[in-house]
Amino acid sequence: MNLPRFYCREPLAAGASVDLPPPVARHAGRVLRLPPGAAMILFDGRGGEYLAHIERIERDRVRARLADWRDVERESPLAVTLAQALQAGEKMDFTIQKAVELGVRDIAPVTSRRSVLRLAGERAARRVAHWQGVAAAACEQCGRNQVPLVAPLEKLENWLARPAAGVLRLMLTPDAEQTLADLPTSRIIQLLIGPEGGLDEQEIIAAEAAGFQAARLGPRVLRTETAGLAALTALQCLWGDLTKGKSNV
Repeated sequence: MNLPRFYCREPLAAGASVDLPPPVARHAGRVLRLPPGAAMILFDGRGGEYLAHIERIERDRVRARLADWRDVERESPLAVTLAQALQAGEKMDFTIQKAVELGVRDIAPVTSRRSVLRLAGERAARRVAHWQGVAAAACEQCGRNQVPLVAPLEKLENWLARPAAGVLRLMLTPDAEQTLADLPTSRIIQLLIGPEGGLDEQEIIAAEAAGFQAARLGPRVLRTETAGLAALTALQCLWGDLTKGKSNV
């Protein structure tokens, strides 16, 4: 049986006793009903993990003692940044969760002209903090010990203006001449995905001026919540850790 895994933001150290963060403590004690002495895996997002055991439980407080640090990583050899235009409803949560499972390194939420969802100020900051929590929870589930960063929300044109030397910059368009398999192998990738309705013409022109190459994923038009995940899967099959040897994706 796999041990439960929990993310702790504060730095961990072998041999230390720590109070689990309140949400983690509630989940361990109330949902999973772990008893004193129960084993678990703790990680702080800085790499590696710790075997830990519950020392005591007091209402909503759970204290655990850490054993030795384990040099265990499940990171992809690809460093992929997903620049995802804001999606409506719970689509952003779904996209971030699955992108983390598929090995994305960073996530950059951006505001596009056709984005249905509009966020600014404190509301935007709260949503980004929520998405960071979604990324951490996905790491707990999939076994990753390094939590991808969800960057602060910004306008697409501002994000495009940042230099990116040595990076393969990709965007998906259904009428592109080349597929992902036609591209030269790269380990550092920025993947731009538009919102519902896609990127508008001016945004595509701006992305091309910033060095983005257009590629297609087959003959069908994919939804925004499907496109990024399909592309991540294809990239991991081509150059990452989903398959061994060559792929014809």
